[in-house]
Amino acid sequence: MLNFDLHTHSTASDGALTPTELMHQAVQAGVQVIALTDHDTTGGITNARHTADQLGLTLIPGVEISATWRDCTLHVVGLQIATDHPTLQQGLARLANARTERAHRISAQLNAAGLAGDWYTTAQQFGQSIGRPHFARALVAAGHAATVPEAFKQFLKPGKPGYVAGTWSPLAEVVHWIQAAGGQAVLAHPARYRLKQRRLRQLLDTFVDVGGTGIEVIAGNHQAEEVRMLARLAHEYSLLASVGSDYHGPGLSYRSLGTLPSLPTGCIPIWRQWSLPTANTTAHASA
Repeated sequence: MLNFDLHTHSTASDGALTPTELMHQAVQAGVQVIALTDHDTTGGITNARHTADQLGLTLIPGVEISATWRDCTLHVVGLQIATDHPTLQQGLARLANARTERAHRISAQLNAAGLAGDWYTTAQQFGQSIGRPHFARALVAAGHAATVPEAFKQFLKPGKPGYVAGTWSPLAEVVHWIQAAGGQAVLAHPARYRLKQRRLRQLLDTFVDVGGTGIEVIAGNHQAEEVRMLARLAHEYSLLASVGSDYHGPGLSYRSLGTLPSLPTGCIPIWRQWSLPTANTTAHASA
């Protein structure tokens, strides 16, 4: 069996490792098929592909796109995308502009709250496609919080001085961008949204209707009971099952590379029709 991890991040967004470093760490961890899925950007794919080819690692070009469904912010992973497709890149460019505007507003609000500094510039030191995690790490580095979770709790969650809501594209648009680029749209870490069963089913109804292909049954923060529930929903909605650690680097991740459990029996993996180094890849996320 191959060892898959189809949700990871680099310094092209909010990961701690460069794309090259991430590929090296994946090989050291025993991962054989990895997707680089940075937030709202494909900027790290070229370097990642170059390194992966040198290491004999199979790289799946990907992206994690921020989307809005009703009043919820969601993330959709695009796998096997053509990274240079104009529809996808035009959509990502819109989100990049939204991220920049939001980052400047967060910086201004932190200053208004009495935390003097050029927070926008400081946050940029922690990666590209700037978002709240960059500011959290900047606040920790400046001594305003001991940990990233503490920085979120004190300054960056709703109701706190540095919180600015994101302005993302509708779910249907995001799925369209991925499909236009020849990719498969996967609903990322669905248990993290803390939706009641009825609302989660409404989301899945919409996701399937707009062309969604898969769902992350196994994600870095999914508990065993959640995995079983999502496996049942994947079967019920005829969604392919994906696996991903949501790895951001040492000390910033729910789970280490190479440690994902196997998909539950009965799940149909997202990679079932991919051209991969071995044909024996139909049942498990890892060996």
